[in-house]
Amino acid sequence: MPWANNTKIPAVLIVEDEPLIRTGAVYIIEDAGFEVVEAASADEAIRILERRSDIRVVFTDIHMPGSMDGLKLAHAVRNRWPPIKIMVTSGRELIAEQDLPEGGRFFAKPYNPIEILAALREWAL
Repeated sequence: MPWANNTKIPAVLIVEDEPLIRTGAVYIIEDAGFEVVEAASADEAIRILERRSDIRVVFTDIHMPGSMDGLKLAHAVRNRWPPIKIMVTSGRELIAEQDLPEGGRFFAKPYNPIEILAALREWAL
C-alpha cells in the first residue's frame, strides 16, 4: 500500500497468544505495507498502547490468557483510545455486532486475508 512520502506508516497491534497464528497475521498485514506491533495477551497489549500513540488498529483474538479476553480488551480500547479501530477474531465462537464496541468488526477464523486487508483499507489508515 503506497503511503505519502511524509505520512507515517499506520501501525496495527496484533494481539494473539498462538505464535503460529500471530506470525501468519503479521505476515499478511506487514506484506500490505503496515507496521505491525505484536502482543501475546491483552495485558501486554494495554502496556503497548500506554507507551505508543501511533497504533491505529487493534486486531485481537478473543480467547487469551491473562486478566481479560480479547472482547474485554476491545471494549477497554474503545473506552480509553476511541480513535483506534478494532478488529476481533475467534475460531471458537461467533460474535454478534451488538457485542462488539461501536465500530468494531468481527472476523471468524480461519479469516480471509483479503477481507482483513479490505477492512484496513476501508478505514483509510
